[in-house]
Amino acid sequence: MTDKTVRDEEGQPLGYEAAREELIDVVRRLEAGGSTLEESLALWERGEQLARVCQDWLDGARKRLDDVIGEQPE
Repeated sequence: MTDKTVRDEEGQPLGYEAAREELIDVVRRLEAGGSTLEESLALWERGEQLARVCQDWLDGARKRLDDVIGEQPE
């Protein structure tokens, strides 16, 4: 089984804020240009991973909120 968890430089799973900040940096670097094709592709791939991490965190937060709201008596 392969671990698909996106990790930081220390090997820890990325939290939302860290993933978001790194994604902002990736976008900034891509927009600035000046990278080789290989570097740009690597940045794009990392950006896709980071975007998925952020979306997973947001989806999890939405589910938790929906669960709490669903537990409220009417």
